[in-house]
Amino acid sequence: MWIGYLKLLNFRNYEAIELQFHPTLNIFFGKNGEGKTNLVESIYVLGLTRSFRLVNDNTLIHQKASIAKVEGNIHHRYETNYKIIISKDGKKVKINNNKVLRLSDYISKINIILFHPNDLKFVKDTPSIRRKSLNIDISQLNLEYLKYLSCYNKVLKQRNAYLKQLMVNGNQSTSYLDILTNKLIEYGLKVYHERKNFVETLNHYISEIYFKIATKGNLSLQYISDYEGLDYDQLYALYQKSLKKDLAFGKTNLGVHTDDFNFILDDFDLRDYGSEGQQKNAIIAMKFAELELFKKQKGYYPILILDDLFSELDEEKIENILSFLSDDIQVFITTTNIKNFEKMNQKHYRGFHIENGKVLEVLEHE
Repeated sequence: MWIGYLKLLNFRNYEAIELQFHPTLNIFFGKNGEGKTNLVESIYVLGLTRSFRLVNDNTLIHQKASIAKVEGNIHHRYETNYKIIISKDGKKVKINNNKVLRLSDYISKINIILFHPNDLKFVKDTPSIRRKSLNIDISQLNLEYLKYLSCYNKVLKQRNAYLKQLMVNGNQSTSYLDILTNKLIEYGLKVYHERKNFVETLNHYISEIYFKIATKGNLSLQYISDYEGLDYDQLYALYQKSLKKDLAFGKTNLGVHTDDFNFILDDFDLRDYGSEGQQKNAIIAMKFAELELFKKQKGYYPILILDDLFSELDEEKIENILSFLSDDIQVFITTTNIKNFEKMNQKHYRGFHIENGKVLEVLEHE
């Protein structure tokens, strides 16, 4: 899978631009604050309909405009045109100029794996950030997962609302709560099994990749869930046991909405014992393990975005990481230093010199 061209209208600091991409390696280079990350963000938005930044969609629209458009042609078996139109009234998506009514029918068509500088906090960040990452990646592989998760969150919201009612009026019947609990377990088990399978599959690849990057250490992921090893009846009993606490807090205290996973290096939790370098290498290894997982399950590699990955890496680490970039993967890299790639005589790439929302020059390295 690869993107052939990208067309932007009033997206961030780009008023109007159209770019033709290399099927393997593309590099956006220039000083900080000129729009390199905005370009890779637009590719991410084209694929997942949302930014990887924690922003309102309206901020994606150029300050002088009322509407933004992102359009691109994706090559996968055949060429397909995708378009996203963002306005203050919401988003519209089109495939081959045909309007897609539900965003859920659009997501998963374009597969993207992203590394962003914010990921450097990933190991020590809150569990909700790691769950969000799982949800994004699994939903690209399996649309059913997105439906299970949406149903779970809907029932969770209903159960929490009813628990608050029971706090106020303890005489109300708990029969409706039992119905909600059973539905929560039903959807929760589906979400749990998808996440468990995803993490276990990542573990088939992650240790070897980490070793190639860091040259030492055995890395694995440890999935943590209240549902671990329990069947339907055992989970129902667990919710009954937790009912007193749920009523006291007016919310559901256990379930897949509290799931998490840890990075374990040589039997130690990286969150507590890992250096910043080890944590960064672990995150990179996870991203490349996800590439292999996508390849195994879908038969092709997703598009890979590496935003400012090399700013704090030594030359050896950079070479180790770049060794994973085969010609089967289209990669977009942002950097302030093009010299890292000028040394790569064996690599084909297209370089785009970015300044103030414009492309000053395009470099071809064949």
